[in-house]
Amino acid sequence: MLEMILTIMAIISAGLHIRAEYKGPQRNIYIFKPLTMVFILAIAILGHNVSPFYKYMIIIGLIFSLAGDIFLMLPSDRFVAGLVAFLIAHLFYIAAFTSEIDVISWWPLIPLMIYGIVVYSILAPFLGKLKLPVTAYVAVIMIMTWTAWEPWSRMEGKGALLASLGAVLFVISDTILALNRFKGAFKPARFFNLTTYFSAQWLIAFSIGGFCR
Repeated sequence: MLEMILTIMAIISAGLHIRAEYKGPQRNIYIFKPLTMVFILAIAILGHNVSPFYKYMIIIGLIFSLAGDIFLMLPSDRFVAGLVAFLIAHLFYIAAFTSEIDVISWWPLIPLMIYGIVVYSILAPFLGKLKLPVTAYVAVIMIMTWTAWEPWSRMEGKGALLASLGAVLFVISDTILALNRFKGAFKPARFFNLTTYFSAQWLIAFSIGGFCR
């Protein structure tokens, strides 16, 4: 029940943040973007039915994501700091997801890396000095998605499905963000980037309560 209330509050907060991105005022961005993540973080803290290690790794990943959000929304350009914060968040997500894997298969990594290479090749001419950090980030998020997929591919419960869907939405969100920032801005980008991002984090947080062991 409390998780549902927090979900509703997160949806309202996310909506107010997205509205502020287009209509203002700027202070609402500073308020509602981190507040949305706080609600999602609270959902993760309340989660159960999974190993303590998985839960703590997801919670720490969400905290680093919150830090990344704060860096990216600051008026001064803190893109690299935000990128590093999210990269660290993905490392904690990877630790969580791999803790649910007994046997690993390599083939799902192939299409993910192909996708990452295609997206990077589109962005590369516009990255300048950011080529190395962006390369590292693309590799890590693809590995994160792969490790989220593995438990679900073995039918390990609803939590594995939620984590896998969250990881895919994270990739979609970051692809939109990167194309909008580096290749050329387009008006609907913030809406699609933020809705997929908040949905991804919500799904990953909710995966804590859904693993069948």
